Amino acid sequence: MEISRHTMTRLADDPWPGYFAGRGHPGARRIGAGVEGVVYRLGEGRIAKVWTGRPPSELTRRVYADLARHALPFATPEILAVEEHRGVTVTYERELPGTPLRADSAHEEYERELPVRLTDTLLSVLRGLASVPGTDAMRRLTVQGDDRPLWEGHDRFQDALAALVTRSVARHGAALAARVPGFEAGVARTLQALRSLPDGPVTVIHGDLVPPNIHVDGAGRPVAVLDFGFFTTAGDPAFDAAVTAAVCDMYGPHARRHTDGLTRLFARELGHAPATLTAYQAAYALTTYDLFGADDGDGHFRWCAEQLRHNDVFGAGTAG
Repeated sequence: MEISRHTMTRLADDPWPGYFAGRGHPGARRIGAGVEGVVYRLGEGRIAKVWTGRPPSELTRRVYADLARHALPFATPEILAVEEHRGVTVTYERELPGTPLRADSAHEEYERELPVRLTDTLLSVLRGLASVPGTDAMRRLTVQGDDRPLWEGHDRFQDALAALVTRSVARHGAALAARVPGFEAGVARTLQALRSLPDGPVTVIHGDLVPPNIHVDGAGRPVAVLDFGFFTTAGDPAFDAAVTAAVCDMYGPHARRHTDGLTRLFARELGHAPATLTAYQAAYALTTYDLFGADDGDGHFRWCAEQLRHNDVFGAGTAG
């Protein structure tokens, strides 16, 4: 693959490999970047993450420890050490095995029919996470974009999520309303649907199970799940299933077909009511729409608006 002059200049100007070399890791090299930060492979089964977004808290480390206590069929993150360098948080973590299930759909066009191996992997990961009970540390986490622990003041996940929807819509809801017909009525329907959902199991929720965050071995089996933190909490495992169905393919030409198909598949195979999944998908769009931008110049904002325009719970079955 040809590397552009801009990319070569950016990599050459990167000070972090030199910093890690001075810390005893002369072979450090950049291997990836995401919403939260930049990842460097240090060697000997270790990586370092330079945090550009919200850094992990002590609660995050406790959540990782809670996950590690369960015999999951795949590895999860472990933070070995944390330090500050010129006001930037750096975490040292064990390197997780495997390779990404797929590239993000913004960079790779997904085929019309998703392969069975991919859907089986998603089901395996969802079942595994749903076996981990929600803990106090998980309940005390703050999801991206909010200013308080999700569960604060609430005894039920569904009520906590409804309160988050209300706070999120208050931020920049007018921008979303300008692009989504019947916005206020749709928000009211979504809140009613969330509050009407029955109590159920409370398990760990990853909240961002896009294919790059799932690593597989050569046979396609999931061997690691990474990047907890974006919407990680304790709650109804149906929420993770709903969000996974929606975000697996966000930007490809068959994205809506894939969301609808995965929603039906997860409802059938995991025993979730389809309307529950649809309500959670509306809630996800309403709580993440402005995290990267609040106008049509941002792809995630446009995606959330599109999700709401076609969501049967939000539109009370009137979506086209």
